[in-house]
Amino acid sequence: MAHLILGGIFQSLTSIHCGGHTNWVTLARLKRGGVFEMNIIGISAFYHDAACCLLKNGKLVAAASEERFTRVKYDPRLPVNAFRYCLEKGGLTVADIDAVAYYENPVPKLARQLWSGLNHSVGDLPQMDPGRPQAAIMERLGYDGPIHFFDHHQSHGASAFFYSGFQESALLVVDGVGEWASTSYGFGQGSELELFHQVEFPHSLGLLYGTITAFLGFRVNDGEYKVMGLAPYGKPVYGEKIRQLAITEPGGDYRLDMKYFDFLTGPRMYSEALCDLLGHPPRKEDGPLESFHFDLACSVQFVLEEILLEKAHWLYSEKQTAHLCMAGGVALNCVANGRILREGPFKKLFVQPAAGDAGGCLGAAALAHIKLNGERHSKEAMGHVFLGPSWKAPEMDRLVKATGLPFQDFSNRESLLLETVVDGLAENKVVGWFHGAMEFGPRALGARSILANPLDPHIRDVLNAAVKKRESFRPFAPSVLASHARDHFDLDHASPFMLEICQVTSEQKLPGITHVNGSARPQTVDPTRSPRYAALIETFYQRTGCPMLVNTSFNVRGEPIVCSPIDALFCFAQAELDLLVLEDYLLDRKDLPPNWSQLLNAWRSPPGNSSRARSAISENLYTFV
Repeated sequence: MAHLILGGIFQSLTSIHCGGHTNWVTLARLKRGGVFEMNIIGISAFYHDAACCLLKNGKLVAAASEERFTRVKYDPRLPVNAFRYCLEKGGLTVADIDAVAYYENPVPKLARQLWSGLNHSVGDLPQMDPGRPQAAIMERLGYDGPIHFFDHHQSHGASAFFYSGFQESALLVVDGVGEWASTSYGFGQGSELELFHQVEFPHSLGLLYGTITAFLGFRVNDGEYKVMGLAPYGKPVYGEKIRQLAITEPGGDYRLDMKYFDFLTGPRMYSEALCDLLGHPPRKEDGPLESFHFDLACSVQFVLEEILLEKAHWLYSEKQTAHLCMAGGVALNCVANGRILREGPFKKLFVQPAAGDAGGCLGAAALAHIKLNGERHSKEAMGHVFLGPSWKAPEMDRLVKATGLPFQDFSNRESLLLETVVDGLAENKVVGWFHGAMEFGPRALGARSILANPLDPHIRDVLNAAVKKRESFRPFAPSVLASHARDHFDLDHASPFMLEICQVTSEQKLPGITHVNGSARPQTVDPTRSPRYAALIETFYQRTGCPMLVNTSFNVRGEPIVCSPIDALFCFAQAELDLLVLEDYLLDRKDLPPNWSQLLNAWRSPPGNSSRARSAISENLYTFV
């Protein structure tokens, strides 16, 4: 009741223009010579991971996160650069945009922020202004048309259902928190989407997982996937204690015992009561990892899976359909996804590839399309996420030649390029692979990837230590030809977005991609979607008998995935890659001048300038503002 009252009070603080869309669209049609055309921009911003997308005549033609352009990881600021890219990709100007769709509702979000009693400083107040998104969109993007605002979990749900290809589906949205909801249950059918039940803040499975993430010494909002990777090294011996933190209730409900948490008013996620319960102090960042930490990670992962499975069964009892769509940050937990599909009641599962906040822009745009047209933008499943910037051959040619570095030009000789790269991979060299349009979402899927030989028994240590410069326990994923996936993995369906964990069943030893518990997170590669990448893997298969490659994102610890070929050159130097493929050009480290890496990094980061190391993520506390 408190948040409803606060929402009513603060509704008067902002004037959100959502009306008049019929006249606006009519003018847009007349402006374009009577030919129907509708351009909708979707935006997520001012929270965790800002992003922008473009729906052009119902087709998703562009989408990108702001961090890729600014090089500030998880950049939450208005996605000005991503917006400009979307306009350029669509061949549009600001005047051609018919509507902007924003992924959450600022008024109830402000009510929740004030109710929760967070320790805001005076500097936080401008960020909490509910009129900020509209003002920023109008002033900084130069846009003066209609802006449509949708609830955070509604945008998440739409980002999954309306891109799944399902005509009906149950919906499960799980994250830290939106406006008030932290878990939402819904149902989609045709062009309709209903969220019929929710769990509200401060009770949150995302915040439960984030709290243990912080206790284990990892950054909140960023290190949760590290906990997932750490879990297989331990046993769920603290499961019963974790269940004291999160108590399940009948139906879709659960609650947190708030005495163990301090994220409402404190400087960190957990309270001293949690330290007492677990009988151990919290781990310091970069401190040693001991058996307790492995077991705690395993325990929170196990409890999360059990609760999600329980609630998935309840959702099925309410909406008996064969399909389930999931979104929200917790939907990026690939281990839980795999278990829900294997042990849950649903026959098919679709997880939006950019399931976190960045992907909310997709859902908002889809909802605006329905609002303006009365029907969903597409009935087809999202086939790929290669929606970011790409570089044409003349542009790449000028850039590579401008570096002054020795290179090989394989223009119009793709098969020879692939054979040369496979020569390196077969010799256990590590390859930076830059080709085509950048992926949207947190997974590298063969456009901005670091590739290696999965047969090499030492490749995991090499990649973690020398290349990615990250923790030694972190696993790596395989990209496998779709036609061979069943021969090597317990997987009976396509998994093009690398969002599901399954067991490795291969007769080959695959140390580069097999985790400590015998699992892997495969990406199935279809040559119709990724022809050059599939051809590279096929060439490697013909050479070695292994139809897959180690595929990890093209970045180092603390950096976003590379966007431009210039970013790739910097990462080539910093990550100590052996080979770099920039479209049709190949650079080999052994052919480069001895000091080229130091010179490049010195130019990139002059003394006193640490801006490129910045991250928008707090180390200790969930980003609520």
